[in-house]
Amino acid sequence: MLAVMLFSPPQMFPSQANQFAANSGFTPNPSMFPQVPGGYPGPQPGGPPAPSPNQPYGMYPQPGGGMPQGPGMGYPGGPPPGQQMPGFPNAPAPTPSMPSYPKAPSPNPSMPAYGGGYGGVFFCDLIKDLKSELSGNFEKLVLATLKTPAQYDAYELKEAIKGAGTDEACLIEILASRSNAKIREINQVFKAENKKSLEESISGDTSGHFRRLLVSLAQGNRDESENVDISLAKQDAQALYQAGENKLGTDESKFNAILCARSKAHLRAVFHEYQHMCGRDIVKSIEREMSGDLESGMLAVVKCIKNTPAYFAERLYKAMKGAGTKDRTLMRIMVTRSEVDMLDIRQEYLKNYGKSLYTAISGDTSGDYKKLLLKLCGGSD
Repeated sequence: MLAVMLFSPPQMFPSQANQFAANSGFTPNPSMFPQVPGGYPGPQPGGPPAPSPNQPYGMYPQPGGGMPQGPGMGYPGGPPPGQQMPGFPNAPAPTPSMPSYPKAPSPNPSMPAYGGGYGGVFFCDLIKDLKSELSGNFEKLVLATLKTPAQYDAYELKEAIKGAGTDEACLIEILASRSNAKIREINQVFKAENKKSLEESISGDTSGHFRRLLVSLAQGNRDESENVDISLAKQDAQALYQAGENKLGTDESKFNAILCARSKAHLRAVFHEYQHMCGRDIVKSIEREMSGDLESGMLAVVKCIKNTPAYFAERLYKAMKGAGTKDRTLMRIMVTRSEVDMLDIRQEYLKNYGKSLYTAISGDTSGDYKKLLLKLCGGSD
């Protein structure tokens, strides 16, 4: 009953309020009392008289205490006599001379806050200002850091598909290395921003077994359990051997079914059993049995499963190898992996290529573009 009275307080007269306070420990609010002109409680028949105009308002007993004594005494812990009570946040100002506190920014950055300063409008203005002030690869890199991982992946996939040519390596890199949850999020963002599903876009831009591989990866249905059944791993290894090395031609659909559906832990066991069975690493067998984009896609899946940081170290090395730099690949990997496994990528780069990733970036880029890439790298090894 007390909870009901706290949220929907009935009106009381002072005598009732005093009795209620004594029984419950609750200090009534002055607004609970019926008012008469002048702002004071009206007299109650048989009760105490109304307070005089000189008596401070709201002097009700606190739990365990007595009635405040003496003129000019207000609420315990309140402002000194003669000073106004401060307003509460978001409440209307009690007098024109005392403004209420401004409203706080919106807690959701995607929604513009009342009163301005934060939110979607501010963010759009920031991007517009950055585009007007920056240029070249530095502009692209800065704008990439402002996207969420799913937004950036969806954007890169769209850019890889649109136009006359297709960046197959970009499609393979993203779809072969992301988890089921990330791929599902990418699909949602892609559909929302392009009014067309990722699977539809891939199907319309690729063909054959390579298309089947990408569509399988884009569905995000890989088993993610950590359990390994050795007998099943041996069966899958035998199936891969029969589909490739042990027959004339290659059954690509069998490779697709196993490499795109089984868990990473299971596939590592399959690769081990395959090596033991035919004396050849699965990577070498794929290179012997396949070609073109399908070979690149299958190799990316296998390398990501065996050692994801090593796969990205190789991608970075090839992006900076030779006279030109594949800046789009360099930027994408540095942004998307900077908070995931960059330290591991750095170690793999140093181990496999004899120099630090930091040194490689320093020698292959320049200006503010280089400075920001080195910040994403995190340090030299």
